[in-house]
Amino acid sequence: MPRRHLRVTGAAEAPLRAALRALRGELGVPDAFPSQVLVEAEHAARSPRLPSYDATDIPLLTIDPPASTDLDQAMHLSRRQGNGGYRVRYAIADVAAFVTPGSALDTEAHRRVTTLYFPDGKVPLHPTPLSEGAASLLPDHTCPAVLWTLDLDADGRTETIDVRRALVRSCAKLNHAGVQKEVDAGTAEEPLALLKEIGELRERLEVERGGISLNLPEQEIVEHLGPGGTSRPGGPGGGSDKGDGSDKGDGSDGDARYELVYRAPLPAEAWNAQISLLTGMAAADLMLTHGTGVLRTLPAAPDGAVGRLRRTAKALHIDWPHHVSYARLVRSLDPREPHHAAFLLECTTLLRGAHYTVFRDGDLPDITTHSAVAAPYAHCTAPLRRLVDRYTTEICLAAATGAPTPDWVLAAFDTLPDEMAAGTRRAGRAERECVDIVEAALLKDRVGEVFEGYVVDVEEDQPAVGTVQLASPAVIGRVRATAGERLPLGERLRVRLTQAQPGEAKVRFVPA
Repeated sequence: MPRRHLRVTGAAEAPLRAALRALRGELGVPDAFPSQVLVEAEHAARSPRLPSYDATDIPLLTIDPPASTDLDQAMHLSRRQGNGGYRVRYAIADVAAFVTPGSALDTEAHRRVTTLYFPDGKVPLHPTPLSEGAASLLPDHTCPAVLWTLDLDADGRTETIDVRRALVRSCAKLNHAGVQKEVDAGTAEEPLALLKEIGELRERLEVERGGISLNLPEQEIVEHLGPGGTSRPGGPGGGSDKGDGSDKGDGSDGDARYELVYRAPLPAEAWNAQISLLTGMAAADLMLTHGTGVLRTLPAAPDGAVGRLRRTAKALHIDWPHHVSYARLVRSLDPREPHHAAFLLECTTLLRGAHYTVFRDGDLPDITTHSAVAAPYAHCTAPLRRLVDRYTTEICLAAATGAPTPDWVLAAFDTLPDEMAAGTRRAGRAERECVDIVEAALLKDRVGEVFEGYVVDVEEDQPAVGTVQLASPAVIGRVRATAGERLPLGERLRVRLTQAQPGEAKVRFVPA
């Protein structure tokens, strides 16, 4: 699970940019696509394999960050007649309509595995003529897709599943802030208004089965342009400057300054995520019935992990009655509150150890569930940005029709889990290092200054070492007290910045 999302703009010569370039080199991040891959992508964009089923009459819409152009999913929500239930139609980009197994384009995708996101740009899984062009579910663009039709009962439970290839056409590209505004104002028409209705039903079912969706705060970089100039958000969520202007770091050469602030995700983002989770659970059910598949599995948290969280909650002054489940407690927290945000970040410790688990010919694995979802689950809704989704989609299409799984899918079973594990590790490391680099860039000229913060974590075997979350700017860094002292977990602490140099020295603090 990601810690935080970051994006920044600024001068190319800035220390931050230099550190990010060095990080890409250290991680072995591909720089440009080979010429043969680009030739194949251009050809595929002009002549994809088109399905016979035409679903362009369905008024689909996408909900993504405003600047996104690699659009994997489009949806249409409606009420079912007679039984008070719902119909969810979810179109997923059909990458297999463009990528031929064994081609240079396919080989390059296996080398990249995932799209990598850096504060100053992204490194895509597929060339942009596909990922941001012919294969993307852009508005007013007819393209091949995989269309899921999920019929739900009045409580939001899945009753029937259908998946097939189809020609689709999105009618509108929306963003979460706009959707939230319409829903809150009561002006959203039914397809959009149902996103809240179905999303909240699915959230209730998630709590019932013990599933967890962490409403994590995100770090957002706000760019301040020129002396007394305007501010604009640099993070993916958009919105306005939420900082108080009292703590700013100079993140570039030139006139622009940057401020790190926290952003609480919108309810519309959680409702949208529930549609994706619903589809991933449907995919897992299809593959388990089929006897062949690729699941995203996560073992239950180790013994003592929840007990440690209870101790953390007590230290952070969060009331957690014994009769309240972990899932219900998490949903009651507000990420805008520093204590709650600290606890939510600690909760990510229970979500480590996820795997891609393959099985075939009815030989089911020992673990088939994802403990955070509290059900079998598969990745299938982001094939433009994640390699494995192309494979799970093909298995689901075969399962829905009773056809055999394609040979090219089965041939990848020996290597796909390791490829995905390596790609996921690289993406995770890139994210962690980017956070460190951006924080150091924004604080590099403030070494020696004192900041207000909260101690959000203390190492059990070294109580003088822990993590502090600053109130402003939105920085989370390591703090070390004098040997023999104990950091006050959950308490306010004034700390002094001792080091911060992008690419060289991570942000570090000592008690002031």
